[in-house]
Amino acid sequence: MNDKAMIKELPTDIDPVWAGDGSQLPEWFVSALKVPREEGYAEIDGARAHYFRWGDRDKPKVLMTHGLLAHSRCFAFIAPFLAEDYDVVAFDLAGMGDSEMRGQADIAARGREFREIAEALDMFSNGQKPTIVAHSFGSSAALTAVTQSPEAFSGVVVCDLIIMRPELLEEYWKLSQSSPGSGDPDKPNKRYPSYEAARARYVLSPPQLVGEPFLLDYMAYHSLRREGDDWTWKFSPEVFRRSNKPGEWLTMGERLVQAPGRKAIVHGGKSQLFTRESVAYVRELGGNDIVMIAIPEARHHLMLDQPLAFVTVLRSILSIWEMG
Repeated sequence: MNDKAMIKELPTDIDPVWAGDGSQLPEWFVSALKVPREEGYAEIDGARAHYFRWGDRDKPKVLMTHGLLAHSRCFAFIAPFLAEDYDVVAFDLAGMGDSEMRGQADIAARGREFREIAEALDMFSNGQKPTIVAHSFGSSAALTAVTQSPEAFSGVVVCDLIIMRPELLEEYWKLSQSSPGSGDPDKPNKRYPSYEAARARYVLSPPQLVGEPFLLDYMAYHSLRREGDDWTWKFSPEVFRRSNKPGEWLTMGERLVQAPGRKAIVHGGKSQLFTRESVAYVRELGGNDIVMIAIPEARHHLMLDQPLAFVTVLRSILSIWEMG
């Protein structure tokens, strides 16, 4: 098969700009992206919220979202493995991915986004209660969502959310010279003369190598957009104009334990942000009923390190919860 024929057969998410002819991509990934899905926008408060949807609308609901400055495609190769048994929606948080910024980006507004997108997509029909699966920053917003609307969601799977004892977290911030959401809302996104120049500036937070490098290329490409002859980031600088301060992260353990409903934690076995010490801390705070599962050889970005192991853990948790 020649290169042109190969390119024509690739799913739409796989662009030759980052994937070449696609011959180096594993079959599981290509097959996952070929699973039928809906892609669209829901209008919420006059702004467009971007989402993907897989599976049967009559099946149990799963609502997924991503971390800070990321986008819903971090689940685009994960959700298809749930599509046979669930109605799965993955959405871009406001001001990130392909969703427009709307209103305030404070902690309360972030929590409301889950109910807003679920209502817009009729996920509460027939008394259904979606289960939330969220990564990192998205998990913090998810805990707010279930606290705001405990009757609306059946549970939340927290994926590698940063939880440390306050003194350890402050030390971590000193060493990393950053805190959550640090950025200038009044500074426009940088522009680059080529995709290659922009791609060279794409880094993960916290910095790490990934188990599946092609997935990093995939995420980087879909984090960028072309404007004329230049390339720039999709996220809006307005995401940094929010009222939740770093101090709120110091109480994340308490927020987790006190949030209502079923909760599970999935974290990387080599994560810097949720460690064995974090497990002990959550237990001490009273979270003895929270299932906590470590994925071996995974760091913070679980889906980029061990995607199939991550799928297996999610399917197991959801299946057990479905059994009551």
